[in-house]
Amino acid sequence: MGHNITVAQRFIGYTKFDTQSSEENDCVPSTPGQMVFARHLKEELEREGLRDVVLDDKGFVYATLPANCPQGEAVPTIGFIAHYDTSPDCSGSGVNARIVKGYDGGDIPLNDLTTLSPRMFPELLSHVGEDLIVTDGNTLLGADDKAGVAEIVQAMAWLRDHPQTAHGKVRVAFTPDEETGCGAAHFDVEAFGCQWAYTMDGGEAGELEYENFNAAQAKVTIKGVSVHPGYAKGKMVNASLLAAEFCSSLPATERPENTEGYEGFYHVTGIKASTAEARLTIIIRDHDRQEFERRKQLVMDIVSQMNSRYGAGTVTAAVSDQYYNMKEIVGRQHHIIDIALQAMREAGVEPHVQPIRGGTDGSQLSFRGLPCPNIFAGGLNFHGPFEFVPVQSMEKAVEVIVRICTTAALRP
Repeated sequence: MGHNITVAQRFIGYTKFDTQSSEENDCVPSTPGQMVFARHLKEELEREGLRDVVLDDKGFVYATLPANCPQGEAVPTIGFIAHYDTSPDCSGSGVNARIVKGYDGGDIPLNDLTTLSPRMFPELLSHVGEDLIVTDGNTLLGADDKAGVAEIVQAMAWLRDHPQTAHGKVRVAFTPDEETGCGAAHFDVEAFGCQWAYTMDGGEAGELEYENFNAAQAKVTIKGVSVHPGYAKGKMVNASLLAAEFCSSLPATERPENTEGYEGFYHVTGIKASTAEARLTIIIRDHDRQEFERRKQLVMDIVSQMNSRYGAGTVTAAVSDQYYNMKEIVGRQHHIIDIALQAMREAGVEPHVQPIRGGTDGSQLSFRGLPCPNIFAGGLNFHGPFEFVPVQSMEKAVEVIVRICTTAALRP
């Protein structure tokens, strides 16, 4: 068993697996590499001595650390969840992670062409003197969320090795396809059997999140009329230009690059266009439920307006909800938040409660009966080659998990 392995070593080992998920495939897991890692993780959990280790046909891995406290079944069963897929936005193949010891506050050359610099990423300066795990500039790192996976496994191993530390039954789960929003629908909440859980999927040390965007996706199809351009007058309808018109009809001030905090947005994530046909994918986000509904309606209004100009059926849109703001659920059970806040402070981490400008598996799980706020995993600059994670932040996350387990066992 991994008695002597550090959380950093565990994480770097995980980065060697290519678990990039795909929005192009409808199956779960969406890529075969995810199942390869899931099998590895199952075997690791068994070696580490966890009980009831299960890998299902969707790539979900579940396991149990049995209770060791005198109260036994009277103590709430709590859970910790992390996803092991990495973003479709950047390659996760051939990740070559290294540790920059005692970061000095300057530039970090990743390769001959790519530099991680505090001029572009000033958050680096908050970690001077710490040990930073970085990429070689060619891939993402995968701290989102393999750092969370490593921290949960490390915490369970620590509790196993310290039986004098009392805790209730702890359940852990590791999930595929969080990045595509498709995984959590297949999570077996009933079999997980927890009163509540925490996702270890946040960023900077101290982050605690129990508010997130309401989220929807719009898939827009535009039908054009393709005619030889030499004879097109009065006949051609160029779907590519109509796609550009659709995009320009969305408020320019309400794009991700122009918003922050609680401000919602429209984000065009993909366009495939020709004269004959164009397809757009747009994600819609807002913390406020009423504003969220208004945003969805605006997309449909643009569809109607363009059909009025270019003919019925020229533009169609399918808008589907993805997840909702977990505050509606978690906010009613504030003891879940109080335990996390206490654990952070006892670990010497200053809590920073903020809204998530995104979503986690916990967003969906909270509405399926498993209240599930989100705790920091320590990584920054997700989804690209500038991603990094401080080793010290990962170590603090391990300590927070342990303290949550012990605090939950002591509460009346």
